[in-house]
Amino acid sequence: MSLFRSIVFTAALTGVIVGVSVSAVQFAGTSQLIAKAEVYEKAGEVEPQAITTSPMVDAHVHDAGHDHEEGAWEPADGFERMAFTVAANMLTAIGYALALCGLIAMRGKPVTWREGLLWGLAGFACVMIAPMLGLPPELPGTPSAPLGDRQLWWIGTALATAAGIGLISFKRKPWAALVAIALIAAPHLIGAPAAPQGMHALAPEALEHQFVAAAVMTSLLFWALLGSLSGTLFNRFERTT
Repeated sequence: MSLFRSIVFTAALTGVIVGVSVSAVQFAGTSQLIAKAEVYEKAGEVEPQAITTSPMVDAHVHDAGHDHEEGAWEPADGFERMAFTVAANMLTAIGYALALCGLIAMRGKPVTWREGLLWGLAGFACVMIAPMLGLPPELPGTPSAPLGDRQLWWIGTALATAAGIGLISFKRKPWAALVAIALIAAPHLIGAPAAPQGMHALAPEALEHQFVAAAVMTSLLFWALLGSLSGTLFNRFERTT
């Protein structure tokens, strides 16, 4: 099988499995917490700040943000919302799997599920851990900086962290370690966009803590599955060449 087809087939199959699996976990975790927060949000009679239904979007409402505009379309509660959540999770997983398999292919070495898991954990560090240090996952009704500012900071942080991890992993030289540390630290020294002063979250603090923990664990599961499955399937498809 050609390299391109191996990447596409691996990403598609991995995305479907990961999207469905993580959605099931989300329905029992972060989605329930979001529903509770929406009650506080509506009771507060203020402009909503951020709503999300995808676990990866849950995990990084800070990533892409999600301003709740007046009159904007949103899926109805129940089956429609669940269906869109599963679809969003699958598409997100396919996209990340394409990127991951592309990087693995560029590396040009055989990969097992263990090495795939390490690639996945590196993605978790870049996409979840590093950005959440400045922009933690947010429940509906949480004040936040403008969406564009959050997106820009999130993208810069994820790319800088990925570059830093890449230097540490593949360029085992002192200068590379110094550059990597500088890259990883730079977004945090610049600082994440701050929410407007004088505003406060509508949901209780305990609920926010629960949501952050659930979002992190959901994201960890997402990336662990994504990495290990990508490694396993990519290796299998390549062996059929």
